[in-house]
Amino acid sequence: MTVDCADAYRLGSFWAEVLDASLHEDDHPGDPEAMVEAGGVVLLFVTVPDAKTVKNRVHLDVQPQDRTRDEEVERLLALGATLVSDRRRADGTGWATLADPEGNEFCVERSAAERAA
Repeated sequence: MTVDCADAYRLGSFWAEVLDASLHEDDHPGDPEAMVEAGGVVLLFVTVPDAKTVKNRVHLDVQPQDRTRDEEVERLLALGATLVSDRRRADGTGWATLADPEGNEFCVERSAAERAA
């Protein structure tokens, strides 16, 4: 999956933290591209001159594996994400829509353990 962005290294670094992964060893600040590989999925961040102007038509969903949905939301907010829409319900269902540092939306779902409870 390729993501157009203003700063490939900065956004790639954010997503590497989100996914508990790392940037490719060849990626450095100022590079026009940065690559993150996590769990068999490759995200390629490419610096482009165009700014994001509308809602994403495709977005990522994050499902935490070793923490709750709410703990994951707090972790991602601390990394620099912003809360766009909170669809979490009192009964524990629902999700939170966040935006990365460049405004790309993504959702945080319940963990598998929370779904099984």
